[in-house]
Order: sequence, then structure tokens, then C-alpha cells
Amino acid sequence: MSKLIDITPRIDPDTAVWPGDTGYSVKWVMRMDEGGPCNTATVTTTVHVGAHADGPYHFDSGSPEVADLDLDPYLGPCRVVDVTGAGVVDREALFGVELYGVERVLFRTGTFPDATSWNDDFAYLDPSLVRELGKMGVKLVGIDTPSVDPYHSKTLPSHHALLELGMRNLEGLDLGEVPAGDYELIALPLRLGGVDSSPVRAVLRTLPARAGS
Repeated sequence: MSKLIDITPRIDPDTAVWPGDTGYSVKWVMRMDEGGPCNTATVTTTVHVGAHADGPYHFDSGSPEVADLDLDPYLGPCRVVDVTGAGVVDREALFGVELYGVERVLFRTGTFPDATSWNDDFAYLDPSLVRELGKMGVKLVGIDTPSVDPYHSKTLPSHHALLELGMRNLEGLDLGEVPAGDYELIALPLRLGGVDSSPVRAVLRTLPARAGS
């Protein structure tokens, strides 16, 4: 029997966001303990909080907003690859890893282990690898760090490599307890109008065991 694995970090006011971005906060419009008929909350946050999908509009003003994206890349078979110890996810880090025929790849780096504590030295994707994966047919790449580019990058080469090849990405995933292997990915962005990106509730569904395995 298959099971779901939640790879979305919990979002709270202490969730770390990119320095200078808008943190998560909650304002109660109505509370039952104050006499209201129900509890109603308003949330203020960056759309890049926790696990999120970067839309191409995030780094190219002529590209579609997140509400207009095709959902296909965010749903379907995927492979989780363990590259723990790599500072940059490049071809060398993937030595011996088979990705031909894979359409979605999630990279577990272990370099941003605490969603409540910001660190700048997280791992990122080599743009040359992004292009190689795109030419192999990969539709989506995901990573357990705040960005597919390094913290201090101003040119965002891996984001632009994704744009060139029509690929999508997920960032901020929680893959710490996920074994490497094949799964079904479900990580749909919200249909938010007028914005560049969206939080996702990202989950993996385990696949049925093959006969004889």
C-alpha cells in the first residue's frame, strides 16, 4: 500500500525567509473566544515562504504569472537524489546517478537543515547541469534549500537556465527523512493572480512494490 510523505516544512512566524523579504504573520479578524461565531485569520507572507514554486515571472517580467502556469510539471513520477555533502549540485555530485527517462528530480543536500534558522551557505544547482537535465527531458527540479542559485548571486544563472528550457522548480523542500528513490510528486502551486510564485503543499506518494521485489 502506498503512503504519503509530507515534504513541506511547517510555516510559522519563526519560519526563516530570504533576508529582506516579508515574514509570515497572522492577524485574527474574528475569534470564538472573543465572542465571534467562528475563527477567521488573515495571513501576511512572502509567496516564497517554506516550500514554494518559483514561477518564471519571478525572474523574467515577460513570462507568465504563477496563476497561469501549466500544472503538469508539479504532478507525476519523480526521483529523489541524495547529494548530501555537495556544496554545488553538478555533474560530479551526480556521479553514478541514472536520470535518463526521469521527468522530475528532487535533490536532498542537507545544507539548510533548520527552516527556522537562516544560513547563507546552502547548496545550489549548477546551471550547466540544469541545461543538461532539461535536454534529457526533465520538466522540474526541486531542492531542499531556499534557492537553486547561490545566496549572493545577482544574475541567477540557474533560474535563467530553467527559463531557457521551459523547466519549473521547487525550493524549500523538507527532504531530510526521505530515502533516495522513486515516488509520485504532488506539489501544486496556488492559482494566485498577479504574483510571481506560490507556496505549495508538497507531498510524495510511495510507489507500489514491484512483483518479485
